[in-house]
Amino acid sequence: MTHFVLRAHSTRSGRAVQQLGLWIGVVALGVALSFPVTGRAQSTSSHEDLAPTIVDNFEDDAPGTFPEGWVFVESDENIRSYEETRDPGEIMEVREEDGNRYVQLVTEGEALRYTKRNGVDFEWNLKDHPRLKWRWRAHQLPEGASERDQNDTGGAVYVTFGSDWLGRPKSIKYTYSSSLPVGTTVSFGPLKVIVVDSAREPRTGEWKTVQRRIRDDYRQVFGERPPDRPVSITLWSDSDTTGDEAKVDVDDIELLPAR
Repeated sequence: MTHFVLRAHSTRSGRAVQQLGLWIGVVALGVALSFPVTGRAQSTSSHEDLAPTIVDNFEDDAPGTFPEGWVFVESDENIRSYEETRDPGEIMEVREEDGNRYVQLVTEGEALRYTKRNGVDFEWNLKDHPRLKWRWRAHQLPEGASERDQNDTGGAVYVTFGSDWLGRPKSIKYTYSSSLPVGTTVSFGPLKVIVVDSAREPRTGEWKTVQRRIRDDYRQVFGERPPDRPVSITLWSDSDTTGDEAKVDVDDIELLPAR
């Protein structure tokens, strides 16, 4: 689906090439993000009076600009900017509607992904904030795409954890699917896909709120207890395999305390 640095370009060599590209891209991202950030205070707060942590609501960004704090992680030592990494057919840009600002992800036969890092751009300990919430709206999803086959995903939120015993990165990819029903899970080794919204559901094209209990999801797909500190959150849009267009809005990414 992508090559080593995840600059997404279409290939038509069959499923084997698609899956190889997917794996290389995920490994490139995961290896870069798998090293713990040192020198950061670990959370020791009581659950009482914990407030939500805002990862991004895009209200401080000017419309028409790339949102501050999101980066392209090429390696642990090489963090690149939007200007350095975007290709024609890729847009990640803040928009404004009725006084609310949000980010819009657009890909035309391409794929993009930009990341915020735990311990650098925000602080996240699952003991204090076990839930992840965001809103999104799908204007267009890549036609004919499937997380099982074509791999394209018009919108996705990645949570990356550490690595498995082979050094492969472990991630959960929450997707807005073109074709698969909500609740579908797909496994690519240590990369787990969970469909949390779908074109098969009503109200496609309207804002929807997604809320996930990260520990529960991790136990479901990996069969073990998650680490307390995820490594990063990544926004993703991908239409390179189908060669189609995707346009998805994302807003109000928050970490929530236990109920």
